[in-house]
Amino acid sequence: MKIIVIGGTGLIGSKVVKNLRERGHIAVAASPATGVNTLTNEGLREALEGADVVVDLANSPSFEDNAVLAFFETSGRNLFAAEIEAGVRHHVALSVVGTDRLAQSGYFRAKIAQEKLIRDSGVPYTIVHSTQFFEFLGGIAQSGTEGDSVRLSPAFFQPISSDDVAASVTDFAVGEPRNGIVEIAGPERVRLAAMVRRYLQATQDNPTVIEDADARYFGAQLQDDTLVPGPHARLGGADFDAWFRQTQAAK
Repeated sequence: MKIIVIGGTGLIGSKVVKNLRERGHIAVAASPATGVNTLTNEGLREALEGADVVVDLANSPSFEDNAVLAFFETSGRNLFAAEIEAGVRHHVALSVVGTDRLAQSGYFRAKIAQEKLIRDSGVPYTIVHSTQFFEFLGGIAQSGTEGDSVRLSPAFFQPISSDDVAASVTDFAVGEPRNGIVEIAGPERVRLAAMVRRYLQATQDNPTVIEDADARYFGAQLQDDTLVPGPHARLGGADFDAWFRQTQAAK
């Protein structure tokens, strides 16, 4: 199959492209770096010619409320116009576990809008809801930093490695459209604040991590189960220790 990976030069996209090529598929990494821009339409229709599947892994360069909404809406409309013209048979998009429960956040309101565009597009689809990546633990810590301390919610979450995300996205891309949502997650359910504390200690960065049930997660108030998947989620194999060992070995 010919599979176009939007955002194919990024963290997940580059791994998905590699996985697909190893399985014998024609995988094209499409991003502004390769001359394909879903916001401006540059190179988009040319890239999608003859495509069977499109995997959308692109993310907004800005998380400001209006900018992120404009990104997902404009990018989505351009992408589906090109997909319909090209006769694409399956659209796969990566989104976030708990998106529908995080509407207090401008970023997640934009993801909700993106998912609505997908459902309304007429193109058969699979939306992959993933829990947060281990690779983003530093970003979560930074988002909760106040002076010399980090204030974070003690809500549960179930972080996953980027390798496990890419493996799942690859499998869904070569499978049949689900016309619905599938969930993927890491193997361990842990407290957000506790996991970030563990990460900071492992990286020898030791600010005080304060558990605060009222601390916002990118603008949204969390309940205990907001960020955790349902009982039928596909679970990755790497826990924090395995991911961290691999990360250090790669360095």
